[in-house]
Amino acid sequence: MSDMLDSAQQLPAGRGLPSPATRWRRSRASAPLVRRKAWIRRLPLLPALIYMIVVTQAPFLVTLWYSFRGWNTEVAGSNKFVGFASYSAVLSDPAFRSAALVTVEMTASAAIISMVLGTSLAILINRKFVGRGVVRTMLITPFLVMPVATALLFGTTIYNPYFGLLDWVLSPFGVHQLNWVGTYALPSVVAVLVWEWTPFMMLIVLAGLQSESLEALEAARVDGANAVQTFVSITLPHLRQYIELGLLLGSIYIVQAFGEIFILTDGGGGSGSATTNLPFYIYDKVFNAFSFSQAAAAGVIVVIATEIVATIALRVLSGLFRASEVMG
Repeated sequence: MSDMLDSAQQLPAGRGLPSPATRWRRSRASAPLVRRKAWIRRLPLLPALIYMIVVTQAPFLVTLWYSFRGWNTEVAGSNKFVGFASYSAVLSDPAFRSAALVTVEMTASAAIISMVLGTSLAILINRKFVGRGVVRTMLITPFLVMPVATALLFGTTIYNPYFGLLDWVLSPFGVHQLNWVGTYALPSVVAVLVWEWTPFMMLIVLAGLQSESLEALEAARVDGANAVQTFVSITLPHLRQYIELGLLLGSIYIVQAFGEIFILTDGGGGSGSATTNLPFYIYDKVFNAFSFSQAAAAGVIVVIATEIVATIALRVLSGLFRASEVMG
C-alpha cells in the first residue's frame, strides 16, 4: 500500500495540465493585460463620465465654496471667508427648521399617497379590457405635463374660489367661494404633487406586475387562495423592490418641488410659511434676503440631509418588507 501511495504522489496533477504554481505565475503575468483590455473597453464611456462630473459635481463644489463665504449683495465687502458662520446662521434660523418640517410633511405625504394610488391603478390596468391602451395613455398624461402648467391648471380651473371646478362640485354641500390655497395651503400643494407623480409610481409598479411569475399565481389559485391572500403573500413581496425604487426616486424629485408652490401661492409661500419648503427657503434667501452664502449653506445641508434620509428610509422599507415576508 505504501508503494502505491508513493507512486501516486509522483504522478503529475493532471495529464497535459500545468501545475497550480505554473497556473498562478501565468495568471499574474496576464493580469496587467487583462486590466489593460478592461480599460480599453471602458474608454468610450470616459467622455460621458467627464460630462457627468462637470455637470453634477462642479456646481456642487462652487456651492460649497460660497457656503464658506459671507457674501451678501447688500453688504459691501462681505464676500470673504467666514468659515462655518453661514451654516450656523442657517441652522439657528427658525424659518429653516419650519421649512425642513414642511418639506418632510409634503414629501412623505405626496410620495406615500402617490404610491398607494399608483399601485391601485397599476393593478387595474394590468388586467385585459377593451380600450386598455387608451386608458394607460390618459393615466400617464399628468406626468408629461410641465409642473408650471400643472400649477396654472389647478390654480385657475380647480382651486379658483369663483369659477373653480372643486368649488362647483362641492357647492351642493354648502361650499361657496372657498379660497382653497389660502385656507388649505399644504393639502392643496400635496394634491397637485400627487396628481403629477401618481403616473410615475403606476409605471414602476406596472413593470413589476408584468414581470410577476404566472406559475406562482396559478399555483396560489389551485391551492384555494383568494385575490387578497394572493396579493399579500405573492404579489406584494414581488413588488417590494419596485415600491422601494418608486418611493426613493419619487421622494428625491418631490423634495425639489418649487414651481408648483411658486405658481399656486403667487410667490408668497402660501399662508405664512405653510408651504415654504427647503427649495423655496433657498429661493427666498437669494432673491429676498440677498444672502448667497446662506443660500449655498442651506443647499449643502439639504443635499447631505437628503442622502441620509433616503438611505435610512430605504433600509427601513427593506426591513419592513423582510419582516412581512417572515410573518407571511
